[in-house]
Amino acid sequence: MKNSIILFALVTVFTSCSKDKTTPAADPNEKGTVVLEFDNRAGSDDLILDNQQYRNAAGESLTISKFNYFVSNFRFITASGQVYTVPQDSCYFIIREEDKTTAFHTLYNIPAGDYTQVKFMIGVDSARNTMDISKRQGSLDPAEGATGMYWSWNSGYIFVKLEGSSPVSSDPQKLFRYHIGLYGGGFNNGPRTINNTREVTLTIPNNGKAIVRRDRRAQIHFFADALKLLNGTTNVSIATNPDVMVSPFSEKIADNYTQMFNIDHVHNE
Repeated sequence: MKNSIILFALVTVFTSCSKDKTTPAADPNEKGTVVLEFDNRAGSDDLILDNQQYRNAAGESLTISKFNYFVSNFRFITASGQVYTVPQDSCYFIIREEDKTTAFHTLYNIPAGDYTQVKFMIGVDSARNTMDISKRQGSLDPAEGATGMYWSWNSGYIFVKLEGSSPVSSDPQKLFRYHIGLYGGGFNNGPRTINNTREVTLTIPNNGKAIVRRDRRAQIHFFADALKLLNGTTNVSIATNPDVMVSPFSEKIADNYTQMFNIDHVHNE
């Protein structure tokens, strides 16, 4: 029995040392890399544009032809509650289902740490919506990166765009479109608009961590469920609301898209 106890103690020490060697404690002076991967879904299935039929919670059949969205203002949170906020200039991204290259985005110079949660905004905040347009680069450039995701007539970004067709739509061509934007600002010196920016905080499942070190990178794999725009706190009927942009009903869809994301897993490489 005594030998067994000694053997168990040695195995425990060896295992602990092995873990420490594999994942050393975070040095606050180190910087690492985080890769964000966005995998678009329709319920539990992969999202396939144009030729795959889905069904919403109202029981309506639909086909999706376009699914785009903005994510921004990323923060990483450790189990102890420490928060790292990514500089704003580095974290405005458009994900377009039609362009698979937009599914991956790399963030550099992230302080070493073991992060258990990710917080971010769906949409574009008021500061960037109102910034001098000449200073908006990359995905915020209305003429290039943000093509199709910007209302020139309203001087604002479209946060989430879902388009497709359904036999129940009242549109003559049986189309539907949901273009959800508005950041709470005024338009043409008018009253303040609805604010459809939303924030979500996601926890890495199974007590997992995004381990960031100088010599290791974390790849966080997000699922984004397009059907959640229609199936959520409010079940959206295409027959009743086939075309939603700046109407008050857009708030209902904005509340729904807070449920659109989850973290499926993390690769620590």
